[in-house]
Amino acid sequence: MNRYIEKKHVIHTFSPDHVPAASARPGETLIFETYDCHMGQLLREGSDFDHMDKSLANPATGPVYIEGACPQDILRLAIRNIELDQVGILDKGPTAGALKEHFPEYIIRRLPVKDGMVHYGHLQIPVRPMIGVIGTAPKGHAVSTLAPGDHGGNMDCTSIGPGAVLYLPVRVPGALLAMGDLHAVMGDGECGNCGVETGGRVTVQVDVVKNHPIPWPLVETGDRWIAIASRENVDEACQKAVDQMFTFLTVEAGLSKLDAGMLIDMLGNLVVCQIVNPQKTVRLEMPKWPLEKLGFYGFADQESITRTRGLKGEQEARP
Repeated sequence: MNRYIEKKHVIHTFSPDHVPAASARPGETLIFETYDCHMGQLLREGSDFDHMDKSLANPATGPVYIEGACPQDILRLAIRNIELDQVGILDKGPTAGALKEHFPEYIIRRLPVKDGMVHYGHLQIPVRPMIGVIGTAPKGHAVSTLAPGDHGGNMDCTSIGPGAVLYLPVRVPGALLAMGDLHAVMGDGECGNCGVETGGRVTVQVDVVKNHPIPWPLVETGDRWIAIASRENVDEACQKAVDQMFTFLTVEAGLSKLDAGMLIDMLGNLVVCQIVNPQKTVRLEMPKWPLEKLGFYGFADQESITRTRGLKGEQEARP
């Protein structure tokens, strides 16, 4: 039976001090019920930003204590399904995003989400469900769920959706996993401030990769490896994402520095995830096929549950 984590268990920071809402064993499947990023405050017709409690923004459901997860491990999260609520919020306004100067007042649209489509006037836009906020607790301090970082958090990465596997660092016992801020659809970059913000239910299978520290988020899809980096500006995030992929290719896939650098030149794709949060998030995508031809098939293929060799790098989360 799947373990259900109700959205009444909500946090607004990733912190080692939170009391777990539940615990789970490696291999278990969990269903996280989530609010939208406004905690449902804009769903009612007539509600608006001026009367919204902004301290409730970006709630995350959890945290969940993962048994056996210890510092120097990786949390492996296989995203099985995202079931979206039937209404999504899309807004424009003067406070964030690349278009803020064009919208001196807030405008809100409540969009039906049904039959696999977002209904925007006469347009039907296919949903592409994703998790905007997902992370583990950093060591020694709290980080707002509004911020991304090496712990995960508000990365707003469109690749974190059904079928993907997300690897997150474990920095405190139990990892303290939480997630929220679902989007029915969002363009890469989150240029205008948001996607179609909605609540829903996320089904994930949790596992622990023992004694194998990776100090930043990594995504595996059917055909790509993706390194995610968040820093103070886009330039710094780009540099960090490239560095992370280079380390992954040399340490994990076993490539020489020259081969890793040249493969990044030929096949690596930098994509901006979001430009609206306190730190900006970028990802570097690398196709799997050349690595598979060179004999690297991923963690599971290399018995990663018991491996002791890990990536060297930053061990403290930087919000």
